[in-house]
Amino acid sequence: MALFKKKPDPISARSKELNAQIAALEAQIKSINEKIEHGKSYPRVRSTAVPHGPTVNLGHAAAPKDPVFEQIDYKKAKEQPEMEGTAEHYNDLGVRKYDLLRAFRRMSNHLRGPSTNNPKLVSYLAAGSIKGLRPLRYEKRIARNRFIFLSLFFVLVLWGILAAIFGHR
Repeated sequence: MALFKKKPDPISARSKELNAQIAALEAQIKSINEKIEHGKSYPRVRSTAVPHGPTVNLGHAAAPKDPVFEQIDYKKAKEQPEMEGTAEHYNDLGVRKYDLLRAFRRMSNHLRGPSTNNPKLVSYLAAGSIKGLRPLRYEKRIARNRFIFLSLFFVLVLWGILAAIFGHR
């Protein structure tokens, strides 16, 4: 019975394949770089201070270093800073006043949810441009028709129950 089985997701399967390919390519790049570094003799550099001075062997000093990446907290960068408390935001007892407009904005932002990181992907999903996935408008139509059918079914069941109860009086 296939009712409770999860349908395979073509995007996640493809992403796993691509991640495996990326890992294989990175391993190849690393092995090729090791071969190049092993057989590489560093260039001898002539001093520019003296026109015909002795040459200097740079060795590992001229070797390119790996880039350093630092983690950036994108959520913290996207959030708007909280308003600083000023004297007008507090009453005489030192308790913060209730700001109805700010509470409404906070609730509406909470209900709206975060904005998309990739709006182009959202437009592709909505238009059905990715093969293997149905367009979003088609899925919405199916959900709407299912809702209408189930509501009519429950109205008919309720009507039948009420007819049975009040029909015998």
